Amino acid sequence: MPNPTAAMLVIGDEILSGRTRDANMYHLAGLLTDAGITLTEVRVVSDDTGAIIAAVNALRGQYDHVFTSGGIGPTHDDITAEAIAQAFGVPITIRADARALLQAHYDRAGLPLNEARQRMARIPDGARLIDNPVSTAPGFTLQNVHVMAGVPAIFQAMMASVLPTLTGGQPLISQTLRVNRGEGDIADAFAALAADYPDLSMGSYPFTQNGVYGTNLVIRGSDLALVSAAMARLTQVFGAP
Repeated sequence: MPNPTAAMLVIGDEILSGRTRDANMYHLAGLLTDAGITLTEVRVVSDDTGAIIAAVNALRGQYDHVFTSGGIGPTHDDITAEAIAQAFGVPITIRADARALLQAHYDRAGLPLNEARQRMARIPDGARLIDNPVSTAPGFTLQNVHVMAGVPAIFQAMMASVLPTLTGGQPLISQTLRVNRGEGDIADAFAALAADYPDLSMGSYPFTQNGVYGTNLVIRGSDLALVSAAMARLTQVFGAP
């Protein structure tokens, strides 16, 4: 049985403007690889309700899981929760359990739970809260869409809550051979080897070091014996690293 599939939706004008470099995709990809869930697509959209709705509806119908990051804070441009509710066609309200979490947090901090902060308790009907041990304001899961904060430390903490609830498959194994030759020199032989192993993923990643061209040849798959056999063949063709 093939591994479950996943997509990520990164939300925020700050990503598209170049003001913020996204770190969450890198973190998510590593976690899902280890869990045996195949991250197949990543999209980035602006803080625009229509764009979020269109992307969520496209991705949730195509993949087993969709992970979103960004846009669930207290400010006017944090519109992700409302957009998710519209995508699913469900109401969104201030939920009592989410509000209670925030009330306790701000009471401890000696700060009021004002109207802006209460926005973070707006949860679409039918969603399950995602724990946030960093700043308390919860994310949520609605069917196969997991909605989380964009701040990397909070996103990572939320993923630590979400991941144990997911059913994965076989972890993806990766082996690499470093070859001190350019891609043009190895392309034909590498393609022939890839054709012999259709169940594996093979990629070439060029580099230069001290003016010399080289290529990292990477073989990925969920079957260790098959990956190791392909790597042995690759080493025979191009020599040991």
